[in-house]
Amino acid sequence: MTDFTTQIDADGVAVITWDVPEKSMNVMSLEGFAELEAAVDAALADDAVKGIVITSGKADFAGGMDLNVIAKMKEDAGDNPAKGLFEGTMAMHGVLRKIERAGMDPKTNKGGKPIAAALPGTAVGIGLELPLACHRIFAADNPKAKIGLPEIMVGIFPGAGGTTRLARKLGAMAASPFLLEGKLSDPKKAKMAGLIDEVVPAEELLPAAKAWVLSATDADILKPWDAKGYKMPGGAPYHPAGFMTFVGASAMVHSKTKGVYPAAKALLSAVYEGALVPFDTALKIEARWFTNVLMNPSSTAMIRSLFINKEALDKGAVRPAGIPDQRVKKVGVLGAGMMGAGISLVSAKAGIDVVLLDQNQEAADKGKAYCASYMDKGIARKKATAESKEALLSRITTTTDYALLADCDLIIEAVFEDVAIKAEVTAKVEAVIGSECIFATNTSTLPITELAKASEHADQYIGIHFFSPVEKMMLVEIIKGAATGDRAVAKALDYCRQIRKTPIVVNDARFFYANRCIIPYINEGIRMVAEGVEPALIENAAKLVGMPLGPLQLTDETSIDLGVKIAKATKAAMGDAYPNEAVDPVLFWMADEGRLGRKANAGFYAYDDKGKRTGLWDGLAARYPVADEQPDLTEVQHRLLFAQVLEAVRALDEGVLMDIREGDVGAILGWGFAPWSGGPFSWLDILGAGRAVELCDALTEKFGPRFETPDLLREMARNGEVFYTRFATEKAA
Repeated sequence: MTDFTTQIDADGVAVITWDVPEKSMNVMSLEGFAELEAAVDAALADDAVKGIVITSGKADFAGGMDLNVIAKMKEDAGDNPAKGLFEGTMAMHGVLRKIERAGMDPKTNKGGKPIAAALPGTAVGIGLELPLACHRIFAADNPKAKIGLPEIMVGIFPGAGGTTRLARKLGAMAASPFLLEGKLSDPKKAKMAGLIDEVVPAEELLPAAKAWVLSATDADILKPWDAKGYKMPGGAPYHPAGFMTFVGASAMVHSKTKGVYPAAKALLSAVYEGALVPFDTALKIEARWFTNVLMNPSSTAMIRSLFINKEALDKGAVRPAGIPDQRVKKVGVLGAGMMGAGISLVSAKAGIDVVLLDQNQEAADKGKAYCASYMDKGIARKKATAESKEALLSRITTTTDYALLADCDLIIEAVFEDVAIKAEVTAKVEAVIGSECIFATNTSTLPITELAKASEHADQYIGIHFFSPVEKMMLVEIIKGAATGDRAVAKALDYCRQIRKTPIVVNDARFFYANRCIIPYINEGIRMVAEGVEPALIENAAKLVGMPLGPLQLTDETSIDLGVKIAKATKAAMGDAYPNEAVDPVLFWMADEGRLGRKANAGFYAYDDKGKRTGLWDGLAARYPVADEQPDLTEVQHRLLFAQVLEAVRALDEGVLMDIREGDVGAILGWGFAPWSGGPFSWLDILGAGRAVELCDALTEKFGPRFETPDLLREMARNGEVFYTRFATEKAA
């Protein structure tokens, strides 16, 4: 079994085809690199070969690097993993540089063989870094194909020459969206941006690449950076224009990352330092910074959570065994408000027929109109067409008649958060649906086991908690009630896969998993306001530790009256055990003042007439004056982080959370928990259980029992354990 095969045609063009056996998408391995090098060496040494085309035997070119390569490099190096990573990376550079130089004389830059890349579809990561080393890149005119370097999104950066080559090809400014943001483009846009050279009809891909190879001259295959007198587009760092570019880029990176994402800073350093030296030295610099990032525990954690574990969950890692395919054919959505409309939209986009039901036809039609408006925006951005809009809307039937739900195989109830109302619609639905239909409730706080009491089939009753806005948020929290059966879980998971959401499965408990962690974060921020902590310190402390929104802004976004409602319901249910007496006065006063958050253009923040935040509301200080002495930044950050992670640990210990992978992935996708950390459990592993216990004990002594160390964490500290060892399974990366 080989990943690369070579065929030489009658014209003397060697076509090297990349086709990894038993994989739907090509991924590069160490063995693959060795095969590629051998194939290139053979073609360069063969006098009958006039040039080379590297292509794929699959619909796409490649999906990136097999991330097990990184682990293998570390293992092979024994006690010096950094050495292994650096040498392994330099070996990859050697193969790609061999392709780039193609046998040409090092002094005259003549005599090389032309090498073209022919991309039939998607080419990302190493799937673009390899073509960038070729002399010409051809892509099939495939609008579904994605071309780019998305590594930054999982905590690393393009380390096989992509960073250095793209920066030198486009200039630092033009390359920045692709390197620092991981922007992906279709072939036509990739050509316009300068990432690739030619876009041709799919059937002409190989003929066009071969024709170019046969006609290319020595000048055509010499890369600009290997030619005498090369100047970096936009200017090198010591050029006046280049200097301004790098100063601006540094400020932009820090503004976006707040200094907590090591890969972005390392990438910029590699580009800056590499631009000051010859190309081969620049590759060494890139390899050193790449090694630096790979040795950073943040990058390891991000790769594990955002790539390996997320992919496993997307593919059904926690799906009950032995349950046949439960893909949804027709879904009934109850309630056409924001959530119901969003659920209808993502379902119809996935090709599922939808019955959208509300208590009056006008409301149901309004929900469908939301879907139409969404598609109109897509058409305006050229992401959709009039035909795709018509097809989507044709799948959505709006009604007030429960009888139209009769042939649905999944119901998703998204009505008002009230037990009695949910019970009423459950009874009405179960009177008309088939015996095999699964009933799901989209509640964010109400216990599933309690709601299932209204159902005649509690084993077919489940929670499917979407996050708002449904069409943007990638996480879905699936909640098992006490009686929920495996088929209901499988149905929910298969549905999530259809609509391309990442699911986590948790057991029933108050607030489930996500809200159980989010609410203490919000409450801790509000507590600090009551204590006289400067609101700007609270918000900026959160952002500087990697949270996308500070707790006060998050409260505004989710609405203050919702917080009041949750607080009242929680207090009624918990009685004397209710833990948030210090928070409620602030929240209730804000609601009484009519400051209900963003929707009211008034909350913890002030807003202009267009709903844009203008800064923190200065009226807050009149009621809650800022104290003369302020806590240090680190203390505020620890309060905000531990408010969340301790709940995650308790959820795991109590069996609400069943898999730490779901805890980490769910936290990042659900509410944006410091992605640089890899999630709550990864962060505790980076910090170390012993240090975490020390900090918790100090916080408990100063601020009270909400920071008490869970027994599980204290035990792990005694034993010197980490979560990803103690709770490792064959499934957990």
